[in-house]
Amino acid sequence: MFDMDNWAEIFSSIQRNRLRMFLTGFSIAWGIFMFVILLSTVNGVRKGISIVFEKRASNAVQIQGRSTSLPYEGLPDNRKINLDQKDYELLSNRFSEKEYLSALIPAEVAMTYKNNNTSGICTGIYPEYSKIGGIKIVGNQGRLLGEMDMKEKRKVAIINQRLKDVLYKDEDPVGKELLVNKLKFTIVGVYTESAILDRERIYIPFTTAQTLFNGGWGFKSLAFTVKDLNTNKENDRFNNRLMDNLSEIHRFDPNDKIAINLSNQLKTYLQTVGILNAINICIWIVGGGTLFAGMVGVSNIMLIAVRERTKEFGIRKALGAPPSSIIQSIVLESVCVTTFFGYLGLFMGICVTGLFNVYLKNHPDASNFAVFKNPSVNIEVALGAMFVLVVVGVLAGYFPARQAVRITPVEAMRDK
Repeated sequence: MFDMDNWAEIFSSIQRNRLRMFLTGFSIAWGIFMFVILLSTVNGVRKGISIVFEKRASNAVQIQGRSTSLPYEGLPDNRKINLDQKDYELLSNRFSEKEYLSALIPAEVAMTYKNNNTSGICTGIYPEYSKIGGIKIVGNQGRLLGEMDMKEKRKVAIINQRLKDVLYKDEDPVGKELLVNKLKFTIVGVYTESAILDRERIYIPFTTAQTLFNGGWGFKSLAFTVKDLNTNKENDRFNNRLMDNLSEIHRFDPNDKIAINLSNQLKTYLQTVGILNAINICIWIVGGGTLFAGMVGVSNIMLIAVRERTKEFGIRKALGAPPSSIIQSIVLESVCVTTFFGYLGLFMGICVTGLFNVYLKNHPDASNFAVFKNPSVNIEVALGAMFVLVVVGVLAGYFPARQAVRITPVEAMRDK
């Protein structure tokens, strides 16, 4: 295997056919390069989407009452559906898939601190909503809303970073007052969340919001997370069962898709993952086809090389060279070509994706690439590609080598 004469013979053969070997090897390198780029791109999109969904639970569902569009059991259409405690208890008691649950009461409010004022959204929430909406405290700036805030109907609030910048500037808002529609609230935390912070927003305890904005009754919507739903079919069955139960409580046609707005992020997530998996499979098929085409190309080149060296092989066999030495020589030459150019394509692909990753991290508008994070190829894939390249080289050289050893010395001497 490590006989210097064999390697000198291999490099001599490659040297004699430089252009032919280069063009064949380039096709392999280009195929591997494009395979790495495509696979890295899909991985980057997958990571970006995962990060986006991690910020707001990928299994989040939200329902909101609207107006009926169909008459039902003698009741007219265009009836307003208002969610209330019965809906909260329905999800709590009848649906084992429910994980975290919160009612929501949003309201447009005016907010003032000293001489600074603005308008924004104030939403009453249960403490569990922080897990649904991906709400987190910024650094050490306070705390989230808790159960005691709910029970005692405290007039406390957490504000987003945007509101802090508008009203409090460089001051620490925690512990300070905020006027919400001229009512005094105490700021207990500054938060960040997965939702796009397009407006000034605050969260207050649900019970406080219900008293102030809803007269102590009902709410705008319900948000919750689900568990143990791993496929689109399971998710669809859950949605249908939920709508059937809601139609029974509020007496509307179960086929009325307008009466309740159901926003299921899990369905979107599963569909997105399914699309990415399909693209991934297509890329692997393209990559496999590229490797196969490269193997055929190298094999053809080796067949030509065998044909050109027919007389040489015949003389070697006449002098007593074993068939294994001829096979070894041809297979090693094939492996050298496929492995070198394959690794070259792999290396260039990894370099390009690495440079692009650095560009993304240092780009001034990096937030615009939120769904494209750290494009790269897994180490397992790289090691697998190394192994496949060696196998391809062996196969590409083996079949021409078999033809070479079948040549008799007499036939070889007659060859011109």
